[in-house]
Amino acid sequence: MSSRNKLIGVIVAIALSHTSFFPLAQAQNVGLGTPISESQLADFDLIAGPDGNGLPVGSGTALQGKEVFEAQCAVCHALNGEGTSGNTVLVGGDMHSEGTPLRTVGSYWPYASTVFDFIRRAMPATAPKSLSDVEVYQVTAYVLYLNGIIDQYKVLNSETLAEIDMPNKDGFIDHSQAQ
Repeated sequence: MSSRNKLIGVIVAIALSHTSFFPLAQAQNVGLGTPISESQLADFDLIAGPDGNGLPVGSGTALQGKEVFEAQCAVCHALNGEGTSGNTVLVGGDMHSEGTPLRTVGSYWPYASTVFDFIRRAMPATAPKSLSDVEVYQVTAYVLYLNGIIDQYKVLNSETLAEIDMPNKDGFIDHSQAQ
């Protein structure tokens, strides 16, 4: 078979595959422009601000969080947060190191409420949003404890979480008031 015939065959194959794909893509109703219900909207109401605004009712300590962490988080983050790969390390790190700094909860994150918010929305990676608010407070407390930011008896709740000073709190520029 000549190169020209092979090229024509490839072009025909691509054209045929596209003619079967595009009608299927257009046939799906994604609901654009359709209002969502209050219950659907509530699923997105998970934002917790640096000032604690948006944090839910609940509380937890690192002692309580250790058990949840070992059951739900250690498979990726290991028992003490040292991680099972570079992207899963939660403890240690130094933002002032030479080269590429290791960004962990203790070295990078500016607000404890952001840690809570991320765990609440995205963890565990295999079942996001599956932890209760109390479990999220407990796991957040444990992760902060592993980083030496709080002691194991500190009770985290919507008030105390916002009061925590993270080591890198001044490592970001606040653009919220920019004009």
